[in-house]
Amino acid sequence: MSSSSDEEIAAAYLLLKKRRKKTNRRFWVNPFYTINLGYSSYIVAQELNHDPVKFHGFYRMSKRTFQTLVEIIKPEISKRDTNYRKAVSAEERLLITLRYLATGDSYRALTYYFMRGLTTISNIIATTTEAIWTVLQPKYMSTPTPEKWTSIADRYYTLWNIPNCLGSLDGKHFRIKRLPKTGSTFYNYKGYFSIVLMACADADGLFTTIDVGEIGRNSDGAVFRTSNLGHALQLGLLELPQPRPLPLGNDDFPFYFVADEAFPLKNYIMRPYSKRTLDNRKRVFNYRLSRGRRSVECAFGMLVSNSVYLKAQFAQRVFYIISYESSREYLPNQQKLLQIARIKYTFQLNLCHNHKLYVIIQEAQNIRERLCDYFLTPAGAIPYQWNHIV
Repeated sequence: MSSSSDEEIAAAYLLLKKRRKKTNRRFWVNPFYTINLGYSSYIVAQELNHDPVKFHGFYRMSKRTFQTLVEIIKPEISKRDTNYRKAVSAEERLLITLRYLATGDSYRALTYYFMRGLTTISNIIATTTEAIWTVLQPKYMSTPTPEKWTSIADRYYTLWNIPNCLGSLDGKHFRIKRLPKTGSTFYNYKGYFSIVLMACADADGLFTTIDVGEIGRNSDGAVFRTSNLGHALQLGLLELPQPRPLPLGNDDFPFYFVADEAFPLKNYIMRPYSKRTLDNRKRVFNYRLSRGRRSVECAFGMLVSNSVYLKAQFAQRVFYIISYESSREYLPNQQKLLQIARIKYTFQLNLCHNHKLYVIIQEAQNIRERLCDYFLTPAGAIPYQWNHIV
């Protein structure tokens, strides 16, 4: 027997092994759900329209916010009635999704709460989460303009006494169930399987950019380096404001983000000094930088507190992957340019010699030294910073 015939037999065997047996559906809609549809949580929830407190407790938002959100995403999630059954309304679709995200209930539990089939619940959550991101992202998380960056920096100085700061960077691990055939890919240093949410927050704890779905085994620095935000900053595609003097200063100082020790020191990223070489001057700098990073920590805290789904262990489902792919579109109008620039940057990086890398690192260290000195001047110091150097 020839080798080609053996390969054909092996291929046919694998095909038959993977092929699933088709089963005829007993019902188009299970009679249990049809009979008990009047007892659905959505029907009962209609009685909450006259009680704002209970409405907010069940919907996790005010009635006005819920109605506004329905109007915005209704064209994306509305379905037509057919001869077989009536379509699920946009209001019910949104409510099912909100309850899933807020409580972390399984799909199976939601089928009994809303008297809808398991496949229906799964499809509703998938399409609604994607629609929420598609509609709201251009309005609430679009690429900031230079004027927007400048306003963020001004607000940062007002609240946190850090000049020229554009935001705080950090990553957060969210626990997941181990996905099939992934081994230890998603296993993190904390001892569980996770995916990483890399985010940048402004002074008020509002996200300005996110990158979702990186594997848990990677560090925050590695996640940032491979993210769209990291590439865009490296290649100068974000249109950051031009350097300006620090308060009561004369020399221009670049705008930057603050981050913890897991991130690299760059001209546009300020990280703390190493704990091995600290003196009082550097301790003051580390404290002031840690104050600036509180905004992204508060943002993560508010995000998790409003969703039991993010606290518990969950499986990475299709709808999440769809939302993840959408969330990576941080630069929607510059994707082709970003891809070309990545190739160009990789080529230049391979040609870059050690002396050039040394110059880049030295420049970033000099910027950090200047900011450290500023925190000790009368214009940049705050009265209680010396209480935190011990």
